[in-house]
Amino acid sequence: MSHSARLLAALVLLSACHGGQKPEESSPAEQPIRPLAQLAAQRTILTPTYYVAAGDGLGWSAAIPRTREFLRALDDALAKELGARGLRTQWIYPADLVRDTKSNPTYAADPYALGVNVLRDPNIVSGTKIGDPLVTQLRTMVALEENARAVLVPVELSFPSAGTGKQAAVLRVALLDGRLGDVRWVGVVRSDPASAMTPAVIANLATRFADLVTAP
Repeated sequence: MSHSARLLAALVLLSACHGGQKPEESSPAEQPIRPLAQLAAQRTILTPTYYVAAGDGLGWSAAIPRTREFLRALDDALAKELGARGLRTQWIYPADLVRDTKSNPTYAADPYALGVNVLRDPNIVSGTKIGDPLVTQLRTMVALEENARAVLVPVELSFPSAGTGKQAAVLRVALLDGRLGDVRWVGVVRSDPASAMTPAVIANLATRFADLVTAP
C-alpha cells in the first residue's frame, strides 16, 4: 500500500473512531430566576398566608404568641414589598379582599377561610386540578375581582434547619388559575439562615417572595 493510501486509511479510521464517541451531555436547563415574572403585567390576587407548620428544631413556631396576628404581619410585609416594586395598583391584596368581601357578604367567600389545606399536600404539582370547596371559592373570588384570574396563594410557613444553630423561614406558594381551578406553579421561597426569628427574617422572606415576580 502506498504512503498516500495508508494515510487515507488512517484518516478514515480516525474519523470513524471520533464518530463513535458519545456526545457530550447538555447541562440541565437552569431554573428561571423569576418564575412568576409574567404576573408583573397581570391583575393578580394575592391571598392571605394560611398556615404555620409546627415542630421546628429551634422552637420558632411554638414561640409565636398569636399565629393569626403573625401571619397578618407577614401578609402586610409581602404586600408592602410588592407595592414598592410597582405592583400596588394592579394587584389585589388580602386587605383588598377583606374590603370587597364586606361589601358583598352574601356572595364573596371569606378570604381567610378558603379551602387551601389541599395545597399543603407535597404531591400537588403544576397541572393538578383542584376540587371543591376551593375551586368554587376561587371562581367566586375572581368573578368579584374583575379582570383577575391568577391567584397566588402563600400556603404554609415552615422553619427547617439551615445548619448548626440556624433555621430559615420557608414559604410554600401555589399559583392557581381561579377560573379553571388548575395549579399553574408550586414552589418555595426561602429566607437567609438566622439564629432567631426576628422581624428581619420576615422582611428578608418578603424580599425573596417579591423576587419571584420582579426586580427591586
